[in-house]
Amino acid sequence: MAALRFALAPDLRGEGDQGITGDVRSGWELEFLFFSGEPSDRLLSFPVTPFVIGSYFTMIRVKICGITNEADAFAAIEAGADALGFVLYPKSPRYITPAAAGRIVRQLPPFIQSVAVTVNATPPEVRDIETVATFDIWQLHGDELPDRCRALYPRRLIKALSPQSNTFHHVSEYNVMAFLLDTPSTSYGGTGKTFDWKLAVTFKQSTAKPLILSGGLTPENVAEAIRTVQPYAVDVSSGVEAEPGKKDHRKVKEFIRVCKSS
Repeated sequence: MAALRFALAPDLRGEGDQGITGDVRSGWELEFLFFSGEPSDRLLSFPVTPFVIGSYFTMIRVKICGITNEADAFAAIEAGADALGFVLYPKSPRYITPAAAGRIVRQLPPFIQSVAVTVNATPPEVRDIETVATFDIWQLHGDELPDRCRALYPRRLIKALSPQSNTFHHVSEYNVMAFLLDTPSTSYGGTGKTFDWKLAVTFKQSTAKPLILSGGLTPENVAEAIRTVQPYAVDVSSGVEAEPGKKDHRKVKEFIRVCKSS
């Protein structure tokens, strides 16, 4: 995969392609440089414009959820995942013990976010989990009310809601960093089915907090979902699986490719 870096380089008139550091010099401008292999093998460069910078920094984030093993975790990272989700709900077919999740999380490279997915976990239960695993973010995927979120402060929280949730008018009361919309399920887990994405568009009008879109996403439909909803991030589990709890690495790679190019 080509690597991306910022560099100060001569304008594109063929005078050279040497990167420099320090102050901007006359005749030099900020540009993107793409490399393959050794840094000397430049494939493409182009000047940075406000549009280019805006496009790069608003690129969709991708969370691969339901990670149960190291192979799937590192395949997702290699494919470009921004976050990995670990389901700590024992009734889920994608359940992983906190201790096993902790062993994977401790091996993650910098800037990859680890997300603990829990269902109606109490503060004491969360503290017990933290004795064996430390997570960057906690995703509350049950019936948690604003009081539960306040009790878990100062942890970074994502609250999952269903698009038909009767708590929408209470979203301002949630002390969370983002909301995740998922297809309703009586078992608190993924259904592999989508919901009407127009409901997510409507939900965005009720809060300024980031929206993470989930529910039945696949490599085939995620581009349309992103165009329709324009979420901060997308979350996928069953849509990139070979079987519950086991990822299809080809699907993971394709899903992330589509997301990052949408």
